[in-house]
Amino acid sequence: MTSQRHSDDALLDAARDCVVEVGVRRTTLTDIAKRAGVSRMTLYRRFPDVGTLVRALMTREFTKLLGRIPPSGDNARQRLVTQAIAGIRLLAADPLMRRVLDLDAELMLPYLVQRLGSTQRLVETFLVAQIEAGHADGSIRPGSTAAQARLILLTTQSLVLSIRPATTDLDFDELLTELAAYLNAALT
Repeated sequence: MTSQRHSDDALLDAARDCVVEVGVRRTTLTDIAKRAGVSRMTLYRRFPDVGTLVRALMTREFTKLLGRIPPSGDNARQRLVTQAIAGIRLLAADPLMRRVLDLDAELMLPYLVQRLGSTQRLVETFLVAQIEAGHADGSIRPGSTAAQARLILLTTQSLVLSIRPATTDLDFDELLTELAAYLNAALT
Protein backbone atom coordinates (compact mmCIF):
# COMPACT_ATOMS: atom_id res chain seq x y z
CA MET A 1 0.00 0.00 0.00
CA THR A 2 2.80 2.43 0.85
CA SER A 3 4.55 1.89 -2.49
CA GLN A 4 1.21 2.31 -4.32
CA ARG A 5 0.54 5.55 -2.45
CA HIS A 6 4.07 6.77 -3.05
CA SER A 7 3.65 5.91 -6.70
CA ASP A 8 0.32 7.76 -6.84
CA ASP A 9 1.89 10.80 -5.19
CA ALA A 10 4.76 10.77 -7.68
CA LEU A 11 2.30 10.56 -10.57
CA LEU A 12 0.15 13.32 -9.14
CA ASP A 13 3.22 15.50 -8.53
CA ALA A 14 4.24 15.05 -12.17
CA ALA A 15 0.70 15.85 -13.31
CA ARG A 16 0.69 18.99 -11.18
CA ASP A 17 3.94 20.17 -12.72
CA CYS A 18 2.60 19.56 -16.23
CA VAL A 19 -0.74 21.29 -15.61
CA VAL A 20 0.91 24.31 -14.00
CA GLU A 21 3.33 24.50 -16.92
CA VAL A 22 0.98 24.05 -19.90
CA GLY A 23 -2.60 23.68 -18.66
CA VAL A 24 -4.90 20.68 -18.59
CA ARG A 25 -5.71 20.49 -22.31
CA ARG A 26 -2.05 20.43 -23.34
CA THR A 27 -1.07 17.89 -20.68
CA THR A 28 -0.79 14.32 -21.93
CA LEU A 29 -0.41 11.04 -20.08
CA THR A 30 2.84 10.54 -22.01
CA ASP A 31 4.23 13.84 -20.67
CA ILE A 32 3.18 12.94 -17.13
CA ALA A 33 4.72 9.46 -17.35
CA LYS A 34 7.97 10.91 -18.68
CA ARG A 35 8.10 13.54 -15.94
CA ALA A 36 7.31 10.93 -13.26
CA GLY A 37 9.94 8.55 -14.63
CA VAL A 38 7.46 5.71 -15.14
CA SER A 39 6.25 3.83 -18.19
CA ARG A 40 3.04 4.90 -19.87
CA MET A 41 1.51 1.53 -18.99
CA THR A 42 2.19 2.13 -15.28
CA LEU A 43 0.37 5.43 -15.54
CA TYR A 44 -2.49 4.01 -17.66
CA ARG A 45 -3.07 1.19 -15.17
CA ARG A 46 -3.67 3.68 -12.38
CA PHE A 47 -5.24 6.57 -14.32
CA PRO A 48 -6.95 5.68 -17.61
CA ASP A 49 -7.06 9.26 -18.89
CA VAL A 50 -5.92 12.79 -18.13
CA GLY A 51 -9.34 13.77 -16.77
CA THR A 52 -9.27 11.07 -14.12
CA LEU A 53 -5.73 12.03 -13.17
CA VAL A 54 -6.51 15.74 -12.98
CA ARG A 55 -9.59 15.11 -10.81
CA ALA A 56 -7.46 13.03 -8.42
CA LEU A 57 -4.79 15.75 -8.48
CA MET A 58 -7.22 18.56 -7.69
CA THR A 59 -8.81 16.56 -4.88
CA ARG A 60 -5.41 15.84 -3.35
CA GLU A 61 -4.08 19.38 -3.76
CA PHE A 62 -7.13 21.19 -2.46
CA THR A 63 -7.55 18.74 0.42
CA LYS A 64 -3.97 19.49 1.48
CA LEU A 65 -4.49 23.21 0.99
CA LEU A 66 -7.68 23.28 3.06
CA GLY A 67 -5.94 21.21 5.75
CA ARG A 68 -3.43 24.04 6.20
CA ILE A 69 -6.08 26.46 7.46
CA PRO A 70 -5.79 26.84 11.23
CA PRO A 71 -9.02 27.27 13.19
CA SER A 72 -9.40 30.62 14.90
CA GLY A 73 -12.26 32.30 16.67
CA ASP A 74 -14.16 32.17 19.93
CA ASN A 75 -17.07 30.10 18.60
CA ALA A 76 -17.98 27.83 15.70
CA ARG A 77 -19.45 30.64 13.56
CA GLN A 78 -16.30 32.75 13.88
CA ARG A 79 -14.14 29.72 13.10
CA LEU A 80 -16.24 28.86 10.05
CA VAL A 81 -16.10 32.40 8.68
CA THR A 82 -12.38 32.79 9.39
CA GLN A 83 -11.56 29.45 7.80
CA ALA A 84 -13.79 30.15 4.77
CA ILE A 85 -12.00 33.44 4.12
CA ALA A 86 -8.58 31.85 4.64
CA GLY A 87 -9.55 29.02 2.27
CA ILE A 88 -10.61 31.46 -0.43
CA ARG A 89 -7.33 33.33 -0.02
CA LEU A 90 -5.31 30.13 -0.37
CA LEU A 91 -7.31 28.85 -3.34
CA ALA A 92 -7.12 32.19 -5.13
CA ALA A 93 -3.33 32.20 -4.76
CA ASP A 94 -2.80 28.52 -5.59
CA PRO A 95 -0.81 28.09 -8.84
CA LEU A 96 -2.77 24.99 -9.88
CA MET A 97 -6.16 26.67 -9.39
CA ARG A 98 -4.99 29.84 -11.11
CA ARG A 99 -3.67 27.89 -14.09
CA VAL A 100 -6.86 25.87 -14.47
CA LEU A 101 -8.98 29.04 -14.27
CA ASP A 102 -6.69 30.92 -16.67
CA LEU A 103 -6.39 28.23 -19.34
CA ASP A 104 -9.10 25.63 -18.80
CA ALA A 105 -11.94 27.29 -16.87
CA GLU A 106 -14.56 25.38 -18.85
CA LEU A 107 -13.41 22.21 -17.05
CA MET A 108 -15.00 23.64 -13.90
CA LEU A 109 -18.41 24.06 -15.54
CA PRO A 110 -19.77 20.56 -14.70
CA TYR A 111 -19.10 21.31 -11.01
CA LEU A 112 -21.15 24.48 -11.28
CA VAL A 113 -24.14 23.28 -13.27
CA GLN A 114 -24.32 19.47 -13.12
CA ARG A 115 -22.88 17.93 -9.96
CA LEU A 116 -20.73 18.47 -6.91
CA GLY A 117 -17.21 17.09 -7.12
CA SER A 118 -15.23 15.30 -4.42
CA THR A 119 -13.46 18.48 -3.31
CA GLN A 120 -16.77 20.30 -3.02
CA ARG A 121 -18.13 17.39 -0.98
CA LEU A 122 -15.07 17.56 1.27
CA VAL A 123 -15.64 21.28 1.88
CA GLU A 124 -19.32 20.68 2.48
CA THR A 125 -18.50 17.98 5.07
CA PHE A 126 -16.29 20.50 6.87
CA LEU A 127 -19.07 23.12 6.72
CA VAL A 128 -21.66 20.70 8.08
CA ALA A 129 -19.42 19.90 11.06
CA GLN A 130 -18.85 23.61 11.75
CA ILE A 131 -22.53 24.42 11.44
CA GLU A 132 -23.47 21.57 13.76
CA ALA A 133 -20.91 22.90 16.27
CA GLY A 134 -22.42 26.38 15.82
CA HIS A 135 -25.90 25.07 16.46
CA ALA A 136 -24.60 23.35 19.60
CA ASP A 137 -22.77 26.42 20.96
CA GLY A 138 -25.55 28.83 19.90
CA SER A 139 -23.34 30.91 17.60
CA ILE A 140 -25.19 29.82 14.43
CA ARG A 141 -28.92 30.33 14.13
CA PRO A 142 -31.10 27.22 13.97
CA GLY A 143 -31.85 25.93 10.51
CA SER A 144 -31.25 23.07 8.15
CA THR A 145 -27.59 22.18 8.53
CA ALA A 146 -27.45 20.73 5.01
CA ALA A 147 -29.06 23.80 3.41
CA GLN A 148 -26.87 26.22 5.35
CA ALA A 149 -23.72 24.30 4.37
CA ARG A 150 -24.72 24.12 0.71
CA LEU A 151 -25.42 27.84 0.51
CA ILE A 152 -22.10 28.70 2.11
CA LEU A 153 -20.31 26.33 -0.27
CA LEU A 154 -21.97 27.86 -3.33
CA THR A 155 -21.41 31.41 -2.11
CA THR A 156 -17.74 30.97 -1.30
CA GLN A 157 -16.87 28.93 -4.37
CA SER A 158 -18.33 31.62 -6.60
CA LEU A 159 -15.73 34.08 -5.37
CA VAL A 160 -12.89 31.62 -5.99
CA LEU A 161 -14.10 30.78 -9.50
CA SER A 162 -14.92 34.39 -10.38
CA ILE A 163 -11.79 35.94 -8.93
CA ARG A 164 -10.73 37.70 -12.14
CA PRO A 165 -14.01 39.49 -12.90
CA ALA A 166 -14.67 40.07 -9.21
CA THR A 167 -11.39 41.95 -8.80
CA THR A 168 -11.24 43.90 -12.06
CA ASP A 169 -12.35 47.07 -10.32
CA LEU A 170 -12.54 46.03 -6.65
CA ASP A 171 -9.88 45.16 -4.12
CA PHE A 172 -9.72 41.46 -3.21
CA ASP A 173 -9.32 42.23 0.49
CA GLU A 174 -12.39 44.48 0.42
CA LEU A 175 -14.39 41.67 -1.14
CA LEU A 176 -13.20 39.23 1.51
CA THR A 177 -14.10 41.68 4.28
CA GLU A 178 -17.61 42.01 2.84
CA LEU A 179 -17.91 38.25 2.41
CA ALA A 180 -16.94 37.72 6.06
CA ALA A 181 -19.61 40.22 7.14
CA TYR A 182 -22.14 38.59 4.81
CA LEU A 183 -21.43 35.07 6.16
CA ASN A 184 -21.51 36.30 9.75
CA ALA A 185 -24.86 37.99 9.20
CA ALA A 186 -26.32 35.01 7.35
CA LEU A 187 -25.41 32.62 10.13
CA THR A 188 -26.28 34.80 13.14
